[in-house]
Amino acid sequence: MDVNERIKAVLAEHAMVLFMKGTPQFPMCGFSSRAVQALQAAGASFHAVNVLADPEIRAALPHYANWPTFPQLFIQGELIGGCDIIEDLHAAGELERMAADVLGALHG
Repeated sequence: MDVNERIKAVLAEHAMVLFMKGTPQFPMCGFSSRAVQALQAAGASFHAVNVLADPEIRAALPHYANWPTFPQLFIQGELIGGCDIIEDLHAAGELERMAADVLGALHG
């Protein structure tokens, strides 16, 4: 399985995916830490992928998503954005709605 197929498989398996540096418990950069904090504050249930532990995904994802930096949040397979967008969505109350929609889709 090539790296793009692996990325697609992760996105197909999980409704909300955060590609980040480190893990939610131990973020390895400030932007990843802020993204996790916003997602957790919004009550989001998400799958995290540590790009530092997978150099292939770290190298390929910016091209796959056409987004140059990490973290990257995907919902239902679509790129939402990085740290600033995640924080803006949280501040506007949209992230909570998006997280609730994902949970509703999973349990609906």
